[in-house]
Amino acid sequence: MSRTRKSVEQPKMRILFADDEPNLQELMRTELPRMGYSVTVCPDGFTAVAALEKEPFDCLLVDLDMPGMTGLEVISKARELRPEIEAVVMTGKPSQDTAIEALRHQVFDYLTKPARLAVISGMLGRVNERRHTRRQLAALEHRVRRAEGDSKLVGTGPAMERVLKLISKVAPTDSSVLIRGETGCGKELVARALHNSSLRAEQPMVAVNCGALPENLIESELFGHCRGAFTGADTARTGLFEVADGGTIFLDEIGELPLSMQAKLLRVLETGDIRRLGDNQTVNVDVRLVCATHRDLEQMVEGGTFREDLMFRINTFEINVPALRERREDIPVLARHLLRRHRSDGSDDALFTELAMQELQEHQWPGNVRELANVIEHAAILCESMPIDHDDLPRHFGKRQLRKEIRDSSPMTLRELEVLAIAKAVERHDGNKPAAAAELGVSLKTLYNKINAAEEKQKAA
Repeated sequence: MSRTRKSVEQPKMRILFADDEPNLQELMRTELPRMGYSVTVCPDGFTAVAALEKEPFDCLLVDLDMPGMTGLEVISKARELRPEIEAVVMTGKPSQDTAIEALRHQVFDYLTKPARLAVISGMLGRVNERRHTRRQLAALEHRVRRAEGDSKLVGTGPAMERVLKLISKVAPTDSSVLIRGETGCGKELVARALHNSSLRAEQPMVAVNCGALPENLIESELFGHCRGAFTGADTARTGLFEVADGGTIFLDEIGELPLSMQAKLLRVLETGDIRRLGDNQTVNVDVRLVCATHRDLEQMVEGGTFREDLMFRINTFEINVPALRERREDIPVLARHLLRRHRSDGSDDALFTELAMQELQEHQWPGNVRELANVIEHAAILCESMPIDHDDLPRHFGKRQLRKEIRDSSPMTLRELEVLAIAKAVERHDGNKPAAAAELGVSLKTLYNKINAAEEKQKAA
């Protein structure tokens, strides 16, 4: 039998009410809880400020004219102590001057006494709706940050210093940038760093994975469509270029774009004009173009699968992101940075054992930083208490399993150890010898020579 899940109730809105009229104090002390709110009643402004110093409130409902400390003075102090609080003014002496002054203090509402309970209830309902919306936006921002990951580029070695220097030079311009590098090396992080350091940082950055878009939908996704433009187009759609207007559009894996779309993209980049599918009118957009690829575009141009004029157009400025194996000096700081996404326990200087860090630095990282992030997440989940040890790393990772077999086996010659290491690497990569060679740090030719030598020796025996 299925159970009905109970909905999580939103916490009661906490109201701080300050007024020097005893009758009104008693009314609010009685009626606000009946409306579903938590209330603290204060007889003057000094008491209200003292309450704000002790605990947080969502709404401040304050009389404008109180002895000792006016309502606006209480609001000013409240803004310092609790910037997120909503303030509402009540007054028995309304005037244009006090209303203007209240607006300058960014009050949510301005009520005239005597205010009916129905009016107060409606006003508090609107405050509560705004509070709920802010909570939803905060939750959405948190999910977006988690989905995008940390946009910070981590690394202090010479390879990353070169990348950061190039970013600082080109970011303030509107030049098109082509980011090259292996899969998983952090090309999108470089694109975000470019955007965040540019004059467009306050405008949107829209990331598009060209390889993930179905070919028949690419034009609609990028440029939009009108209602009825094609079968299934029941509503109009704004394209991603329009969404990015004023900001940056990041075309990841630009080498996966079909030739038919390359020509249309080139026209948009040259004129700034886009045309939605099914529309005769053009729309001008102002976007800064950043592209990325792991492909050899020059080779694709020679093979006729990428337009040479488009390559020149997107490659005004080029940034090459090094593979992780080319900047091993950054692995310790990267590993600690990635671990802090999942674990907050343990001191920064003792997050990994010496053996675990050694295995991280010896690994070839064919999947680059993305692979390192996955390994660290696995270890963070498996580790019961810090620091991360080599046993917390994935079973197939590095030489951990090989070391265990060596410890448990009888003495072996150096040649036998080498043969075992090769066999395990090929097995881990499901027979993919180029990947095994990359992991072992040898050329494919050397790997084949060693495999053939081992087979010859086995036949001779």
